[in-house]
Amino acid sequence: MEHRRIGESGPEVSRLGLGTTSFMGIFGRRDPEDCLNTLLYGLDQGVNFVDTAPSYGDGLAEEMVGRALRGRRDAFVVSTKAGCYTPERFDFSPARIRDGLETSLRRLGTDHVDVLLAHDIEFGDPDRVIGEVLPLLEQLRAEGKARAVGVSGLKLSALTTAVRAARLDVVLSYCRYGPHDRSLTPAARDWAARGTGTVLGSPAAMGLLTPKGPPSWHPASAALKDAAVRAARLCADAGTDLAFLAMQFAFAQDDLACVLTGTGTEAHLDENLRAMTTPPDPELLARITALFDEVAENTWTNEGENASWDQRTAAAR
Repeated sequence: MEHRRIGESGPEVSRLGLGTTSFMGIFGRRDPEDCLNTLLYGLDQGVNFVDTAPSYGDGLAEEMVGRALRGRRDAFVVSTKAGCYTPERFDFSPARIRDGLETSLRRLGTDHVDVLLAHDIEFGDPDRVIGEVLPLLEQLRAEGKARAVGVSGLKLSALTTAVRAARLDVVLSYCRYGPHDRSLTPAARDWAARGTGTVLGSPAAMGLLTPKGPPSWHPASAALKDAAVRAARLCADAGTDLAFLAMQFAFAQDDLACVLTGTGTEAHLDENLRAMTTPPDPELLARITALFDEVAENTWTNEGENASWDQRTAAAR
């Protein structure tokens, strides 16, 4: 298993990491014990990075990660988040962040996390995030509550604004670095020049890049979903599947410190480990990316995000 350092001074993490959104049930119900067993199986395969959040299953994900940590805390690099405590309900007040972190630490059974991220910052007020949250993260790092700090989200302009406003170790973005959308490339390189590493979540774009297709709630446009269907057929005709190709594509990017996969089953994890060591077929990848390049909008806007980030970002240019 290859390991890379997150940013200039963050921890070293395995190229493949485990995300825990599966505990939320948004991709179908999964047995928590099966997810726990996959966490432990991943550790046996050399996977040391685990990303979770208090909003994943209303604390269930953190509790299950805490169970996995018992007796082996030093074997894991643990990332959790602050600012969102139940799905789609955000509170970025400093007092709530401090209180929420203490609750997370109790669930995880540890006195510190290795990475602490402000969760989906585009849903917060930019003045509060920049003026209060980021300085608090830096303070928590200085206090030893977190070894490294950063931000997560989908909106690249908000993430870049945050990186330019504080000394952050890591950005976790999701759904942005695949055959369908390569807009993360210049952003990740800009962040790296400032000493900030990039972790990619959901390389299959929340189910968009899978043979089955996305769930009904997926925010992609009809045109993008149609392109994904055609891409899945092309992959099937070539004897592979679109999700596997998406993972191969992500692992081929030197701009990423780590790529996260779900904790659903050991078989799923085995497939993603295989993708990590199998380069994508260049001809097939070219055909798939060309297909997606025909779509005008390759990403989407999160419903409910704070529109004032656009003004803040524009003013910073």
